[in-house]
Amino acid sequence: MRNKFYITTPLYYVNASPHIGHSYTTIAADTLSRYMRHVLGDKNVWFLTGSDEHGQKIQRAADEAKLSPQDFADKMSLQFKELWKELDISYNDFIRTTEIRHIKTVQKVLDILHKKGDIYEGKYEGLYCTPCETFWLESQVSDNLCPDCKRKLERISENNYFLNLEKHQAWLLQYIKDNPSFIKPESRRNEVLSFLLLNKLEPLCISRPKERLSWGIPLPFSPDYVTYVWFDALINYISAVGSFDEDNKYISKWWPADLHLIGKDILRQHAVYWPIILHALGGIEQPKTIFAHGWWLINSDKMSKSRGNVVSPLDMVNKFGLDVYRYFILRDVPFGLDGNFSEEAIIKRFNGDLANDLGNLIYRTLTMIEKYYTGNVPELDIFNIKLDNSGEKIKQAINDLGIYPLLNLNFDFSLALEKIWELINMANKYVEETKPWNLAKENRIEELKSFIRLLVEVIRKVAGEIYPFMPETSKSIIQQIGEDKIKKGKPLFPRIDTSKPVT
Repeated sequence: MRNKFYITTPLYYVNASPHIGHSYTTIAADTLSRYMRHVLGDKNVWFLTGSDEHGQKIQRAADEAKLSPQDFADKMSLQFKELWKELDISYNDFIRTTEIRHIKTVQKVLDILHKKGDIYEGKYEGLYCTPCETFWLESQVSDNLCPDCKRKLERISENNYFLNLEKHQAWLLQYIKDNPSFIKPESRRNEVLSFLLLNKLEPLCISRPKERLSWGIPLPFSPDYVTYVWFDALINYISAVGSFDEDNKYISKWWPADLHLIGKDILRQHAVYWPIILHALGGIEQPKTIFAHGWWLINSDKMSKSRGNVVSPLDMVNKFGLDVYRYFILRDVPFGLDGNFSEEAIIKRFNGDLANDLGNLIYRTLTMIEKYYTGNVPELDIFNIKLDNSGEKIKQAINDLGIYPLLNLNFDFSLALEKIWELINMANKYVEETKPWNLAKENRIEELKSFIRLLVEVIRKVAGEIYPFMPETSKSIIQQIGEDKIKKGKPLFPRIDTSKPVT
């Protein structure tokens, strides 16, 4: 299918409640989806998210909650759905790994790879991290601690099934070299290339014995084993949008994914395991881009339940408003880098970018239309008349703003918003330079009319451009500026008094 856009978030693991890290990826995906629907039309964009519900951590969390794993997964998955509703996330599909459509596809994939000899039985002896559900080599470990979560490792010896990764290593290395846009940003691409050049890929254990873990998808060729949660979860990207025919050919109108959005901590699973699985399945086309963004840190520490520094997105939305929250997390840090999250930083963006810049421009413009034109928008084709030098520059900026598509900016939401704010700031500066109150005093009617009309065009352009980022704010601006008659409301972003606590 041409002219389509298929975007995914990772499947979020339901062992704990969602935090701002989950919302970051999902809001970014939502923003891109809204943007691409404007470009391609609603029917040509598919936005997938969902929940990852199998594995040892879920089983243990369910036991602690005195629930069955399925009941626990149902309860936790609903938390994510409810949060996405509160955050106005416009996903097309929410897939759960406990759904029949997913289970059938996972078992089909396992069956194909097993028959091809890419999955084989073997013995594993070594170190295992239960919280991360990951096997580690002795060479990767120090002090018997998991390299990722720093918890103690268990020593395990058992039969399991393995995916032969080394067989496809040379292909993957060459594929990444030949396709510069496959992994972004560049730092993450270099990270994967370095890993593949310096390490021989070990077989990936893709099963767990049922006697140790019963909560998972049974292997179709060996029912005493269930599927490793990471192998299971990755398949969602194809199980949600297609199926295999009788000749084991994958059929989908949406695949390949145009963009997998992920956090940098799951880069290897997506940029090594997933491409190899697709390639081993008979050369299913690869996703066009895997983008691994950074983390939101709290006082320079990674946010995690174990550290007790998790921030709830709903708390921030209730305190500052949804669009303010969306704006902050997309604007404050270039997408791909880590950022430090704090309420002080949100307030700074609120009082600066939103209150002083955007809110002030709209309110002062509407006030002038109210004062000088009794609320009627002046009729004038501003683009066909000559303005002063500053006015001409603003007209050019209005025309140029649409040529900065998000996809061409390497998904840099911060840079895209910066370009929108350049126009806002030009308009505010133009007000100070032109001093429209003097134009009115001196009865320079035509100059005042063209000045006001230019500000109206700026506001309309800005309202359209910020829609993917701040949908409700965009709608409110459009409603207030009207077609012929304004409907002035209260200031969109009244300044926060920093001397008082925000409630």
